Amino acid sequence: MNKQNSTQLETAIFAGGCFWCTEAVFQRLNGVEEVLPGYTGGTIKNPAYREICTGRTGHAEGIKITFNPEKVSYTELLEVFFATHDPTTLNRQGNDVGTQYRSEIFYTSEQQKQWAEEFIALLEKEGIFASPIVTAISEEKPFYLAEEEHQNYYNDHRQQPYCQVIIDPKIKKLNTYFSNKIQHGTL
Repeated sequence: MNKQNSTQLETAIFAGGCFWCTEAVFQRLNGVEEVLPGYTGGTIKNPAYREICTGRTGHAEGIKITFNPEKVSYTELLEVFFATHDPTTLNRQGNDVGTQYRSEIFYTSEQQKQWAEEFIALLEKEGIFASPIVTAISEEKPFYLAEEEHQNYYNDHRQQPYCQVIIDPKIKKLNTYFSNKIQHGTL
């Protein structure tokens, strides 16, 4: 049996501000098979973007990542997650403000929960950020796929001002600090 075919893919779910940004970052990592933008953590079933924007659904803009743990570990995903957004601002990423832009990890196993807790504890111990980390760690909740116009947004709209001003610097940071983890042809 081919070892590659026997690899069990895993899922990670992160909320770290605008899902256009997080999707663009994680799409570029070696070992990431798929990144889907969507809504999670709230109480409304099948929410729409216009509802999420009100901040009253309880949902966050998030991404669901399918990854190959033989190529990229969950801890490496956490490392990229914390390096490409500000985990110290409550319900905010830059000019995007509201609970839908919160920093949250939705674990899909007890092992992921443990890794996330340990990773945050290490970041705090090492004083990586000037302010305390406010990233929540929660059990996986239903994930609702975002509307088609939000999928693959950065790759399809790189000339948009939001992409140039907000997402481009995140991609540059990824290329600078994680160049050994980037898929060829995705810069």
